[in-house]
Amino acid sequence: MDIDRVYFILEIIGTAAFAVTGVITAFDEKLDLLGAVVLGLAAAVGGGILRDIILGYLPPAAFRVPLFSIIAIFVSVAAFIVAYFTGRRFKEHNKMWFQVLNIFDSAGLAAFTVAGVNAAHICGFAENSFLSIFVGTLTAVGGGVLRDVMAGRVPVILKKQVYALAAIAGASVYQCLFELTDLSNTVIIAVSISSVIVIRILATVFHWNLPSLKNAD
Repeated sequence: MDIDRVYFILEIIGTAAFAVTGVITAFDEKLDLLGAVVLGLAAAVGGGILRDIILGYLPPAAFRVPLFSIIAIFVSVAAFIVAYFTGRRFKEHNKMWFQVLNIFDSAGLAAFTVAGVNAAHICGFAENSFLSIFVGTLTAVGGGVLRDVMAGRVPVILKKQVYALAAIAGASVYQCLFELTDLSNTVIIAVSISSVIVIRILATVFHWNLPSLKNAD
């Protein structure tokens, strides 16, 4: 299986995983079906939309090629139905869902990070390291920020989990390898995706979190 197909599969997995996080947020906030779908869609494709707006690629890819938007809507509806009919049991198994979801979420985070940097390069900004890394990170975490803001929450990436940091690291690895080595794009993508996934899995296993002000007594 070539890297492009693996990359595409990871993007689909990530889209589905991000959509489910939107539905879980809607469940916690007691939103209706429309609210769940909106949050799921925002989490899944919001980062890509923000990326395209910054890069001047309009209308955004989410509207030009709506495959990922359709997947996000379908998964959001399916997850809402499961949550609706399982009710309390769904919430009781939240930790179990989180562990499973975290694996798929990590794969999606990696794929979206690489997609963001690659999009910046395609748009002619390959030599602008700051923009490329920023856009890569935004693509990966922007949807989650939109989801949390729409739900009236402080974005999760601002208070816990080595999440945005993993995306920054992956985007930086991509950009550094692109600028400093003669490696093929396939190898660069593979290494960048692997770095994000490894950081996320290690952060989950060892409960890594950045220092917060609540510990600054």
